[in-house]
Amino acid sequence: MISTRITRFCLVRHGETDWNGEKRIQGQIDIDLNAAGEAQARAVGAGLVAHSFAAAYSSDLLRAWRTAQIATRGLGLAVSPAPTLRERHFGVLQGVTAQEASVQRPEAHRHHQARTPDYDYETGESLIDFAARVTTGLEALAARHAGQSVLAFTHGGVLDVVYRAATGRALAAPRDFQLPNAAFNWLEYGATGWRLITWAECDHLRRSLDEVAG
Repeated sequence: MISTRITRFCLVRHGETDWNGEKRIQGQIDIDLNAAGEAQARAVGAGLVAHSFAAAYSSDLLRAWRTAQIATRGLGLAVSPAPTLRERHFGVLQGVTAQEASVQRPEAHRHHQARTPDYDYETGESLIDFAARVTTGLEALAARHAGQSVLAFTHGGVLDVVYRAATGRALAAPRDFQLPNAAFNWLEYGATGWRLITWAECDHLRRSLDEVAG
């Protein structure tokens, strides 16, 4: 029998990396956090103290995994790896900026800008396949933790997919919402699908900056 109980998710994008600052496409290349990203991960931990979770999961890519390890140190939560939470594989565009891609890989860049749903960057994942991987993985976690709250550390592309699933936006539609590093994104999943609660909460990051400034 399928449970109709609601699972509540707090999805957190990893902290900042140097490649984020350079606007370089990371995909599934393993890039570590920079100093700012580590500070953001600590702020995430401070912001989560008031919340309770049944389980914590993370993408096994380094930037998300390190964010999770730093953020959960004081929460008493063991983090389990969840490869379905990995960023999309951007194939031939991994490691380059959009500007570099427009010169080096103009065809791939054109599809990237257009969000062509079935284009796989020659050696990567199509948007359709990526979205299926993400939603299937999260829905499996929802079934495992029906009626509970789950903390998950992941990537901008994953959040993009989940936001669209919760709001009915097409995969190919231009993005008109934010995906800040280390923000809190709260959603629920149940028998009627995804429901957005709050998106891109950054109060914990602002409090952390205020404490440093003070």
